[in-house]
Amino acid sequence: MQLAGTVSRVNGPEAVRRPPVLLPSARSGPMRAVGKRVGFAFLLLLSVVAVVYADRGGYRDSGDGSLSLLDAFYYASVTVSTTGYGDITPVGDGARLVNIVFITPVRVLFLIVLVGTTLEVLAERTRDDWRKSRWRARVRDHIVVAGYGTKGRSAIRTLLSTGVERESIVVVDPDPRAVAEAADAGFAGIVGDATRSSVLKQASVQRAREIVVASARDDTAVLITLTARQLNPHAGIQASVRESENVPLLRQSGADHVVTSSEAAGRLLGVSTTQPSVGEVIEDLLDQGSGLDLVERDVRPDEVGGPLGAVREPALAVVRDGRMLPFDHAGCAALETGDRLIVARSSARRRVRPEEDEAGAGDGPAEDGA
Repeated sequence: MQLAGTVSRVNGPEAVRRPPVLLPSARSGPMRAVGKRVGFAFLLLLSVVAVVYADRGGYRDSGDGSLSLLDAFYYASVTVSTTGYGDITPVGDGARLVNIVFITPVRVLFLIVLVGTTLEVLAERTRDDWRKSRWRARVRDHIVVAGYGTKGRSAIRTLLSTGVERESIVVVDPDPRAVAEAADAGFAGIVGDATRSSVLKQASVQRAREIVVASARDDTAVLITLTARQLNPHAGIQASVRESENVPLLRQSGADHVVTSSEAAGRLLGVSTTQPSVGEVIEDLLDQGSGLDLVERDVRPDEVGGPLGAVREPALAVVRDGRMLPFDHAGCAALETGDRLIVARSSARRRVRPEEDEAGAGDGPAEDGA
């Protein structure tokens, strides 16, 4: 993988213009209301044209004396907009009466629609700017997802299934359509290149607790990780790459965990080919929120000192001092205070008793089965 031609983007000059921020809409946008008002104003204009042209003999054109359909449109436009050049005037009694009882009220309605539409747009823009400034001031301890492609969407679905709130997820993607889709789904979004620090600052990455790097290219993932780690030395960074040879680069760039997407898919294909049922179980474990889920919880007091195999739930590994110890590791022979256990648990049970993951409630045998 060649990175020499792209590293300069991290240290190069930042864009002066701030990247746009898209927030989930609190209500439907103003464009539909504006469109309705424009349509109503056009109908008012057409109604004036019809009335004037029907009584065109009661009007006088200072140019040629007669009134054509184009002249009727012209007179309606300058009249309802209060321009009034005076080159076409009502001379008949009927035309003047129509101007008093019909065209004057239409002119007032037209102005109301015009002013109301302007106020609607200005109010919506002010409201949107206020929401963005309020969001920037309040967002913290959130999760930044760089890339809203297949990997980014899948990561977000898993986060939501584990109880993460939509309001705590911020999406960064260079494609405005992808960010608009994320905003429609209820997430805050930043349109821009996540390899640039100015874009990540708009996502308040310096105050984020986790950063998910889900870009489509490995070199982009490295640059995003470098920039994010420079801005936030303490956040957890979870990154994805296509090729395993790039895993060391991601780790050196500051990623805490790196997932090799292409090789992981290949391993799952191999398992499914020789042992289809095992492949289905692995897919079930990866799909959070259905069937069995892998969860991480604190070791309980009655489990301290015993082996991992004695845990009533199906236990697969121990996390001790930041290190993961697999089931057959010698350190799993005696659990210690402060250990974290990785266990398989029914997703239905997690929905009913989610507090057990942290509080350790329900130590009885009847409640500890998977």
